[in-house]
Amino acid sequence: MNIAEAISMADRVIVLSNRPAEIKTIHDIDLTCADGEKTPLKCREAPEFRHYFNKIWKELDIYVQ
Repeated sequence: MNIAEAISMADRVIVLSNRPAEIKTIHDIDLTCADGEKTPLKCREAPEFRHYFNKIWKELDIYVQ
């Protein structure tokens, strides 16, 4: 599962550290989905989606070179 899928489909996303894995952060996801439909595609259009995505991406410590 990737970050976008996790945010759009879950109520909570847990970010783990590198091995040995420990819980780094827990994000309770609260998206205002368009038209009241809570489908993954509609949830990706929520204004909060980008905030969650950027925050979780930074916590993963993944650097593209």
